[in-house]
Amino acid sequence: MNERKDENVQQIDDLIKSIYDGLVESKLPEVMKSKIRGELDQLKQFTLNARPARIAIVGRRGAGKSSLINAIFGEKRAEIGDVKARTGMGKWHTYESESGDLEILDTRGLGEADRPEEEFSHATALEEVQSSVKEKCPDAILFLSKAKEVSSRIDEDIEQLLQLRKMIETQHSYKIPIVGVVTQVDELSPKSADTPPFDNELKQSNIGEAVDVLAAKLEEAVGGQVKVIPVSAYMEFEGGEIVYDIRWNVDTLLDYLIEQLPNEAQMILAKLSKIKLIQKKLARRIGKSVAGITGAIGASPIPGPDIPIITGLQMAMVTSIGLIGGKRLDKKGVKEFLSALGVNAAAGLVFRQVARQLLKIIPVAGSVISGAIATAGTYALCEAAIAYFIEEKPLENVRNVYKTIFEKMKKEK
Repeated sequence: MNERKDENVQQIDDLIKSIYDGLVESKLPEVMKSKIRGELDQLKQFTLNARPARIAIVGRRGAGKSSLINAIFGEKRAEIGDVKARTGMGKWHTYESESGDLEILDTRGLGEADRPEEEFSHATALEEVQSSVKEKCPDAILFLSKAKEVSSRIDEDIEQLLQLRKMIETQHSYKIPIVGVVTQVDELSPKSADTPPFDNELKQSNIGEAVDVLAAKLEEAVGGQVKVIPVSAYMEFEGGEIVYDIRWNVDTLLDYLIEQLPNEAQMILAKLSKIKLIQKKLARRIGKSVAGITGAIGASPIPGPDIPIITGLQMAMVTSIGLIGGKRLDKKGVKEFLSALGVNAAAGLVFRQVARQLLKIIPVAGSVISGAIATAGTYALCEAAIAYFIEEKPLENVRNVYKTIFEKMKKEK
């Protein structure tokens, strides 16, 4: 873990500890304290306990395993075997970057007839994969099949996949999710429509048919619904630079995959993907959850002591969103961000003051308005943090995002 990661994690750790300390002295009801502790546990899983996602990618030779790895990173990370089987011993590869690491179990093709170029230690591809899985439990399996081959020899591959899943469940007591991936959709007819977004009607029909065939076979085998996603992952490189790129739907695959991962594996993969849509979705999930809790605290008829808890949760949320966007944050940086938005030292205090002003007009609805203001303010902060740390908008625009959403949610509440 590098120095930047240490600083960011320490910031989250300090904030969460301060909230726990505040709960000890708080007069909030125990039920509310329990909900806050649950929210803190979620934040810890996303941040303090964050680890690289572990993905097993399986499929026969030529299915596009190495191409998909390169497509996920947007750079050349795995060699592609065009003719002879290239990937040898099924082994975990740790791919490192400034945004974090990703662990991928890249395997020998399940239907190989010749020896791979790389070293291997077991007689069959399945035995090699099993050996690696004993070492580490994958979070999910991507089952790859070429679009043109979803009907050919697929039953043998699926049988081996089921053996692998059973072995994981026996070894680790984990029912691993399986995601089907139809690769190389650019090769389907008509070949002339080989550039994303592949909006040719016949092309899309053929892609849909390939997805349906693979989904039907996988669902029959596993006895339940299996998500199947079509992708194109082809890129060409020269001198380490991308010179040709027809990636398509890789973002959809990653978005779905992140939802299947344990919380502790989601943030790093979202950062690595560098796909803003995915990062924003995860950030909003955290923001809505924190906003709900701060709203509940605000609605409680407890005076000043609840303010540090609200503020701590808001700052932890902002810091988490900064982490998702791959940004460096410390306590001073978060306070500067809040100050730039016109939110003084304690955001919770500002929201409380607004609520008290409204109380003079509608005193009967005091606690409800206070909770609504806390919810609105927290979620407005979430969207402002997304605009600043993920979308990288100018601070003036970010300030407008904050004010607009805050005012809109206040009126709605």
